[in-house]
Amino acid sequence: MDTCTPQKDSRILTRRAALATFSASLAVGLGSRAALADGEVRIDHVYGRTVLTAPPKRVVSIGFNTQDTILALGTRPIAVRRWFGEQPGEIWPWAKPYLQGPLPEVLAGELSVEAIAALEPDLVVGIGSGLSREQYDVLSRIAPVLMQGKDDPTYGTPWDEVARRVGRALGKDALADSLIARTRESFGAARARHPAWAGKTAVAAYARGGEPGAFTAIDTRSRFLAELGFKPTPGLERVSIGGNFYVKLTPEDLSPLDADLLVWISAVEDVPSITGLAMRRFLRAHTEGREVLPSPLVASALSFGSVISLPYALAALEDELAAALDGDPATPVPSAVAAGLTG
Repeated sequence: MDTCTPQKDSRILTRRAALATFSASLAVGLGSRAALADGEVRIDHVYGRTVLTAPPKRVVSIGFNTQDTILALGTRPIAVRRWFGEQPGEIWPWAKPYLQGPLPEVLAGELSVEAIAALEPDLVVGIGSGLSREQYDVLSRIAPVLMQGKDDPTYGTPWDEVARRVGRALGKDALADSLIARTRESFGAARARHPAWAGKTAVAAYARGGEPGAFTAIDTRSRFLAELGFKPTPGLERVSIGGNFYVKLTPEDLSPLDADLLVWISAVEDVPSITGLAMRRFLRAHTEGREVLPSPLVASALSFGSVISLPYALAALEDELAAALDGDPATPVPSAVAAGLTG
């Protein structure tokens, strides 16, 4: 994951000093929904507190996936962060129904303080952006910056927590709660349809250039599986250290991937890297036909891991997961067959 390095030009900061009036001081905890006497909204986060004196109207999204949540809450970001894929305005299919108005501007490459200042934002959403404390301090002189909570990882803040934080900042707590409830209902209904999934092990893995790896429990792809009742393998838990959202494995030891369900989050061009793993043929998920390879679009929805992308991925993957876990190795899993992962 690339990090960003905003430019530190003192002349820019001087010209934009007037924008600092968007910031205030002091805060209350995120969990408090009581209205403050002065009308301010105050949210604690990893670098301090964000204070808003009115619902923001000009929102810049520099988190790699936060545009989804902002759009779902009925606000059109004026600019969004470039991540991956070729989507107009960085708005993916699951988010397009929420877009009202023109496409946002796209901030590509290293983030520029001057470019953000020129947009005259009244809120910068930096959850999952990778901003350092120094970078946060610079941007906070432009506008209030909303970051992830103190106990949340840099990448992988739970989707519901992102929705709550952004909803609080936008003055849309009730709508955020409604979106969270709707997504939870989707997962709950899927669990009810497939009670046998509860407690089974599942891993979201990848292989690129012959190098395998897996996503840890804090990653959005693994959180998706956890929402369906799956748990990680003991082997993956043992090697998941340091708070990283992924862990590299060696081709000689794929034991952390020996799960009841193996979901490959790899591009189509990486399939030879998967099939070329000699030790893969000894994994139970392979020998018993329990591998799934989401399409690039669905894999992207899992990577975004937002309050609206996860239900989109669930709708696309539920039948595939059911086929993989029906107890009959002869049942074809369409994505695995199409990719040549079987046999």
